[in-house]
Amino acid sequence: MVIQIDNSQNQMPLNEQNLTEKATHILNALGCPEGELSVLFVDDAHMREINRDYRQKDAPTNVLAFAMNEGEFGHINPELLGDVVISTETALREAAEWKMDPQVRITQLLVHGVLHLFGYDHEESPEAEERMEAKSTELVRMLEKNETLAGWLSP
Repeated sequence: MVIQIDNSQNQMPLNEQNLTEKATHILNALGCPEGELSVLFVDDAHMREINRDYRQKDAPTNVLAFAMNEGEFGHINPELLGDVVISTETALREAAEWKMDPQVRITQLLVHGVLHLFGYDHEESPEAEERMEAKSTELVRMLEKNETLAGWLSP
């Protein structure tokens, strides 16, 4: 398993080891222990550029996912899942608005982005949105449980 974390923002400190562990747990839970994943953390200005260039939406968003297993040559390397891009600036704003821990919001966005790489698409239909929300909730709860257990086991 290869997980690359690239932190290109300065809005919030990130624990790259913790993020790598979370991504590892997510991929294992989704049955892809050999998966390769890239996660990029950016500010809103960078996210706006990416969103404009790839989705023709001239505004920042919280998370984008770019699956490598789509398209004509997607079958060549099925372990290469793709890229998840998260705007920490938007995540911080959302966390403040919803009165939640920013790290929890980052975890939710990481799960959301990875699920997109696995073909989940909340914009496809109401049923697809429900399926993605249920899987997202399941994975976030799994990660929270793992963090709680790790805390109990720490010396």
